[in-house]
Amino acid sequence: MEIAVAVILLLFASFVTVGVVATVRTVRAVKRGVERTGLQARRMVEDTTLRARSIAQPGPAGRLAELRLSLRTSIVSTREALESEAASDPSLSEAVGLLSRLRSHARQLDAELRLLEREPDRERLTARLPELEERTRRITHSADSLRWAAQDRARQFADDDLAALGRDIDVEAGALRHWTQAAPAPAPAAAPAPESKRLA
Repeated sequence: MEIAVAVILLLFASFVTVGVVATVRTVRAVKRGVERTGLQARRMVEDTTLRARSIAQPGPAGRLAELRLSLRTSIVSTREALESEAASDPSLSEAVGLLSRLRSHARQLDAELRLLEREPDRERLTARLPELEERTRRITHSADSLRWAAQDRARQFADDDLAALGRDIDVEAGALRHWTQAAPAPAPAAAPAPESKRLA
């Protein structure tokens, strides 16, 4: 009897532990999903605001918004491209590391651009624009280069795989149609001897 009670208590404790673990994991997954959704919504709002500023505000202020939008779009697109490909191509891990370093430069520049949006001295802002444009161009060019290289690599792997698959299919199709292979031609029949030779 005591053994049965101990087994029942042990089973109950196991079920409770499994339930608690499952609940904690579910709560964490939901929290991550909410944070991800919130981050995406905040990014979308910021991008829309920057787009509106770049159109509505002429001059240096609008140009700053354009630079921030260009910087964010390039970095985010490259990060998404590399992360999606890195799962199937481990050799992209170094590119992901390089992008991480590039993102720190992009964040620093974005913070500087954000501060300059509130700069009341338009002459100072106009004087700083060429240097800010050059830094933005260098960062976006580097991010774009990483993204394009990853895309080219994925396309080349897909082309190579498709070509190999086509060759394998051709071989298998030939094997499945084994009866259509040409049978050896029968030897030609001997020509009949001329009548004169037969009589002799």
